[in-house]
Amino acid sequence: MMVSVEAEGGIIADCLGPAPHRLPQVGSTMRGTINNIPVVYSISGLGKTNAAHCLTSLILRYSPSAVILFGVGGAYPGTGLGVGDVAVATKEVYADEGVLLEDGPHSLELIGIPLLKAGRRKYFNEFPLDALLSKRMLRAARSAGRRAEAGVFTTVSACTGTTRRAKELSSRFGAICENMEGAAAVHVCRLYGIPIVEVRGISNIVEARDISKWDIAKASESCQRTVIEFLKGLGSR
Repeated sequence: MMVSVEAEGGIIADCLGPAPHRLPQVGSTMRGTINNIPVVYSISGLGKTNAAHCLTSLILRYSPSAVILFGVGGAYPGTGLGVGDVAVATKEVYADEGVLLEDGPHSLELIGIPLLKAGRRKYFNEFPLDALLSKRMLRAARSAGRRAEAGVFTTVSACTGTTRRAKELSSRFGAICENMEGAAAVHVCRLYGIPIVEVRGISNIVEARDISKWDIAKASESCQRTVIEFLKGLGSR
């Protein structure tokens, strides 16, 4: 399990027990159980490089059967998602990678060099997540009493702070949610053949930047309650 910053995972950390076993690892990493499921929980740091570094180290050290990436994110306008709702990723997109021409941005396919080759498949900007885990996470969100939607996520290097840019990204990729780590994490999991599920609590609508409208605490709680419900379902199988 991985978050980017401590504020996204306090409830989960508390669920590991009063004295969880702290592990020598990149970032802050702990091991414990939630709903009888053994978990390793780590705080990667912000952004794609930190996420990829931390997750690679976790995979090499612990060989997890699956990865849960969770935290907060912004919902694009027109998705129907509001602050405190939950979004589950079906596909992650590197939104910034590619070529910028006079007619606008183009994907890495224009260059012709994929970020990853797996068998005959080439991955340029888009990386799908595990479909079964995503469906289970969506059900978990709704079972936890949260309004939830599944869809495409974008991963950006610079958070979107204008309504115009938000509408552009949402339209271009058919995306519902924006974050700063997801595509890198899914990329790493695809490299190692490990299933991954990503869930985000909505902290804000992606529009003209106004943090007075954000609620990170509410979004974080919604997301973490969803993850706990998801693990409860795994433990009862």
